[in-house]
Amino acid sequence: MAQSRKDFLKNISIVTLGFTSFSKIIASGSFINKVIQNKSLIKDPKGIIDLPKGFTYNIISKFEDEMDDGLSVPDAADGMACFKGKGNNIILVRNHELGHLPLLENSLWEKSPFGSNQLKFMKKNKKKFYDINDDKTECFGGTTTIVYNVKNKRVEKQFLSLAGTLVNCSGGPTPWNTWVSCEETVKKEKGKITKDHGYNFEVNVSDKVKLSSPIPLKSMGRFRHEAIAVDPKKGFVYQTEDREDGLFYRFIPKVKHNLKKGGKLQALSIVGYRGLDCTNWKNHNIKIGEIHQVKWVNMKNVESPKDDLRKRGRNKGCAFFARGEGLWYADDYVYFTSTTGGRQRLGQIWRYKHQEGKNSDGVLELFFESTSKDILNLPDNITVAPWGDLILSEDGKGHDRIIGINMKGETYNIAKNVFNRSEFAGACFSPDGKILFVNIYRPTLTLAIRGPWHML
Repeated sequence: MAQSRKDFLKNISIVTLGFTSFSKIIASGSFINKVIQNKSLIKDPKGIIDLPKGFTYNIISKFEDEMDDGLSVPDAADGMACFKGKGNNIILVRNHELGHLPLLENSLWEKSPFGSNQLKFMKKNKKKFYDINDDKTECFGGTTTIVYNVKNKRVEKQFLSLAGTLVNCSGGPTPWNTWVSCEETVKKEKGKITKDHGYNFEVNVSDKVKLSSPIPLKSMGRFRHEAIAVDPKKGFVYQTEDREDGLFYRFIPKVKHNLKKGGKLQALSIVGYRGLDCTNWKNHNIKIGEIHQVKWVNMKNVESPKDDLRKRGRNKGCAFFARGEGLWYADDYVYFTSTTGGRQRLGQIWRYKHQEGKNSDGVLELFFESTSKDILNLPDNITVAPWGDLILSEDGKGHDRIIGINMKGETYNIAKNVFNRSEFAGACFSPDGKILFVNIYRPTLTLAIRGPWHML
């Protein structure tokens, strides 16, 4: 049953509450307050992104740049994560949310999303394409990898690292340094589509120009995947579903840190309620700050040939959310966005904490619900900053922003896309916390933002 945040706090330490430790909160407070009080950003003379005073950016990769494998940087850059590389290098793995594009004539391959060399590339690498037919594919989703030198601010390499998949929206990093890329589609085998889609794929993080083996992680379920986040202690993998009646899932691997060995898929239910509507669209069922006890329900037939996994879960009493999207793990909490959740349909932020007990498997809290487009407009990807605040990428179909939210639920602007009306996506920090990388979705632009992050 629900209990107030105040009552809940009596039972846990202040260090485990929220986004970060109390010492970090104290250290960050003064600068955060200044940012909140002054929400204005400095106008970018180049017309790309506006940033706070003292912050700069540079474009490290863009649509149609030539890559080291002979292909071109594809469009629709979405979810992304950053990993430590050798020396001064970091490695970015970047999703591309491209779908089924019929290319019927050979002459049309010159207009391929990967450039005119793709046909030759596929013939050479056909065993590394998930969905391929007669040395061709019409499935242009996947991932690209960028090897970036943070010292000289130069891209050392970039290349295609997952191929032959569809609508690779987001995903998430793993504690064993791989990237899980998620297909946000349930397109079935038909015609030139040679395999079912709707799966997760694990991508190797490497500075070598090569494709990862495209093995679908079928035990993790077949549905419109959005993102994943891994609890490094338990090995549980949490998953969001981008549907207006999507569930929130947990995957328990048979072998910790080895998703290919299979496991058990579960969906979240709230104790005391059956099939609770968490959208808050019609009825304000969930109040901000309420703590709800949670139980996990085992799911069967997880490959879901009828695309009815969420419906069967709801029939078993599972709660549902309005377009579960961004997902991140930090400080024993899992945070996820409900992009169109809330009474105004402007977005919600949820957080879950695993707690083993007789009557509950954990607790869920609605941390934030937007009441105005000026505050937060359709949050999509999410990450947690080194200083503990949530960092959200908007997908509001306007001049979208990167928004920070602190422990008190106060928002502040980090960046605004003034280049076009495309969304921000894939915001993630370098391992040392000094650079925020982010994509502008279309046309693909990947940017490195530098500034006094240490003061935040």
